[in-house]
Amino acid sequence: MPLCTQQARLFTNMILMIRNVFCMFLMLMGAGTLLACRPAAREYTVHGPEGGIAFKVTLPKGFDTATGHCPMVILMHGIFSSKDYIPMPQLAKGLAKAGIASVRFDFDGHGKSEGRMQDMTIEKELADAQAIWNYVRSLPYVDGIGLLGHSQGGVIASMTAGRLAAADGAVPDGMVLIAPGTVIKEACQGGKFFNARFDPKNPPEYIRCWGTMKLGREYLLTTQQLDIYGTAAAYAGPVLLLHGDNDRIVPMWCSEKYLQTYGNRASLQVVKGENHTITRHRKAVIAHTVEFFKKVFSL
Repeated sequence: MPLCTQQARLFTNMILMIRNVFCMFLMLMGAGTLLACRPAAREYTVHGPEGGIAFKVTLPKGFDTATGHCPMVILMHGIFSSKDYIPMPQLAKGLAKAGIASVRFDFDGHGKSEGRMQDMTIEKELADAQAIWNYVRSLPYVDGIGLLGHSQGGVIASMTAGRLAAADGAVPDGMVLIAPGTVIKEACQGGKFFNARFDPKNPPEYIRCWGTMKLGREYLLTTQQLDIYGTAAAYAGPVLLLHGDNDRIVPMWCSEKYLQTYGNRASLQVVKGENHTITRHRKAVIAHTVEFFKKVFSL
């Protein structure tokens, strides 16, 4: 074979080898870039029955957890909502301005917590609330604890307080219930939850509310059997009930029945013109909440 032909083939093979090495380098770089861009697995400090619970602590401005002490309110959102939806962030901000810390969290299947909404039940949400309660109790800088619940979160807050009281252990210093949604029991018993209809004695695997939000069979059956007010009655601390007179989702009788349950331990503040989602007179709701907890914590 002529020398020039051999040299040509060697040169061609060298070019191919360099190209292959370069392509492999690009592939590795691309894979590295993809790995670097892939979000890290979320680490959870608190866990419930369905997995990790996402939460956010809001502290008063300038507060030092290493040297200071302050009260904290546990904020519980409603069904199909999250810790970052109205009115939770706004309540947290208002409390912080008054020197009160707060922790708001996503129930299982909601927001950034683990689990599927379809698998959510009241019992599981009660377990989530208990887990957050235990976490707050472990914080060395917290010297008082309050509960606040909106809509279904109000049901969870009241039942959590009742269970804690029945256990003869530590109990909340005070509690605010905003449009507490005890009507969920009647909705499940009647076979109509928001716009979804079903057979209450034999519901399907799940129903869809507004076409997207799934409620599972276990929720639809077990909610019918809840003793909400009976469980809540064990709590003997101060309670503030806030309810808008323009609420088209949770009727006023839900709060009025709590008032009967708690007696002179509770007060009901009707917010004129307010709706269920607390978007019309939010400042008034926040102001009532802050004043209540300032009195509870002697601030």
